[in-house]
Amino acid sequence: MKLMAPAFKPALALMTGRALGFAGTFLIPVVLVRVFSQAEFGTYKQLLLIHASLYVVAQFGMAESLFYFLPRDPRRGGRYVANALIFAAGSGLACMAALHVAGPAIARGLGNAALLPHMTLLGVFLGLTVASALLEMVLISRNRYGAAGVAYGVSDLLKALFFVTPTLLARSLEGMLLGAVAFGVVRLVAALGYLRREFGGSLRPDAAALASQLAYALPFAAAVVVEMVQGTFHQYAVSYAFDPAAFAVYSVGCLSIPVVDFVAGPVGNVMMVRMGEALREGRHEQMVALWHDTTRKLALLFVPMVGLMIVTARELFLVLFTASYLASVPIFVIWSTGTLAFVLVTDGVLRVYADTRFLFGLNLVRLALNVALMGWFIGLFQLRGAVLVTVLATALAKGLALARISRHMRLGVRQILPWRSLGAIVAAAAVAAAVALSLKEHLGLPPLPLLAATGISFAATYAAVLRGLASLAGGERTVFPGWMGGAVHE
Repeated sequence: MKLMAPAFKPALALMTGRALGFAGTFLIPVVLVRVFSQAEFGTYKQLLLIHASLYVVAQFGMAESLFYFLPRDPRRGGRYVANALIFAAGSGLACMAALHVAGPAIARGLGNAALLPHMTLLGVFLGLTVASALLEMVLISRNRYGAAGVAYGVSDLLKALFFVTPTLLARSLEGMLLGAVAFGVVRLVAALGYLRREFGGSLRPDAAALASQLAYALPFAAAVVVEMVQGTFHQYAVSYAFDPAAFAVYSVGCLSIPVVDFVAGPVGNVMMVRMGEALREGRHEQMVALWHDTTRKLALLFVPMVGLMIVTARELFLVLFTASYLASVPIFVIWSTGTLAFVLVTDGVLRVYADTRFLFGLNLVRLALNVALMGWFIGLFQLRGAVLVTVLATALAKGLALARISRHMRLGVRQILPWRSLGAIVAAAAVAAAVALSLKEHLGLPPLPLLAATGISFAATYAAVLRGLASLAGGERTVFPGWMGGAVHE
C-alpha cells in the first residue's frame, strides 16, 4: 500500500523556519557564557527557568486548544482565537503582577538574592510573550505552514538579536532583559496585526465557544501544569540544593538541542491536525499510518543524533562553553538520552483523542517519581542524580502512554510501533557510534576539527549502514536521505 508522508511534507516548511532561527537562538547561551561569570550565568539560567515554567502554565491550554478546535470547526475560527487571545492577555497581566509581588519570595526560595532586581522586567517579558503565544498555532491550525515557518524563523532570529546585542553593549542582565522586553513588544504587535487581517470582524469572543474550549483546555492545562512541574522539578531541586555556579554547570549540561524543537514540535503539530481530520472522517487506517510514519521519520533523525551527542560530548562542550564547563559533560550524556522520548509523539496522539485526563494522570505519575526519588538520587550521584531521575520518569511515562494509545487505536504490541524499522535505525546508529569512537581515539586534533571529523565519520557510516539494511527495503531506504518528503511503502 502506498501512502504519502502527510505529517512530514507540510512540516518541512515549519522545520525550515525553525532551522533559520536555530543559528541565532543556539548562539544566545554561547555568547552569554563568555560575557557573564559562572554565578551571573547561573542567575540568567534561573530567570530563564522561571520564564519557561510560567509561560507554559499561564496559557492554561487555551492556545493549544486551537489545534483541536480550528481543524474541526473552521467557520467559528475567529471566535475560538479571540477567546484564546483575551484569555492569554489576562493571564499575562496576572503573571506580571505575580512576579513583581512574589519576587522576594522567589529569590529566597531559589537561594539567590541576585534574582530580585530583575523580577519586574522578567514579568513584563513574560506577559508579552504569553499574549503572543498563539500566533504560530493559528497559522498551523489553518494549514498555513509556509507562513508559520516564516513566523518561527523571523521570531527566533529577532529574539537572538534582541537578547545578545544589549548584553554585549551593557554587559549586564538588566540590559539583556530590556532587549527581551523590546522583542516581546515587536512579537505581540506582529501577532495582533496578523490576527486582525486573518479574521477581520469574526475575531470576537463567544461564550458558547469559550465553554467548549474550557471543557477541553482545563484538563489539558492541568496536565500541562503537572508536566511543567515534573519537567522542571530537577532544575529547581538543583537550584535549591546548590549555589548559582553549580546550577550553571547543571543547566548547561541539560543543553536543549534546538533541532529537537524545530523538528519534533512542527511534526507533532502537523500530525495532530492531520489525525484530527482523519478521526473526524472515520479514516482509522490513515491515523495509524500517520502515527507510524511520524515515529519512523523522527527516529531516523533523533536516534543517530543521540549517538553523535554522546560520542562528541567533550569536544562539543569545549567548543561551545570552554573548559570551564567540562563538569557538565556527564550530565549532558545522561540528558541527551532523553531526546529519544521525542521519537514518540504520544502526547499529541492522546490530545487528538481528547484524552487529556489521562495525560494529567500520567504527568502526576512522573511528578510523584521525581519528588520521591530526587533527594535520594542527588545524595547518591550529586548533580548527575537529578537528571537521571528525570530521564527514568520520562521513559516510564512513554511506556504507559503507548499502552493507552494501543487501546485507542485498537492495536496490539506488534502493531503499535514500526518495530523493524526502529530496530534497523538503532543498529545503524550503534555501528556509526563504534566507528566514530574508534576514529576519534586515533586522531590527535584540536577540539573543533576533531568534532567535525567525528561528526562526518558518524554521519557517513550511519547513512551507509542504513542504506544497506535489507529490513528497510520497503521503507526508509526509498526515502533516505530525502526522508522529509516522498512516499513510504509498507
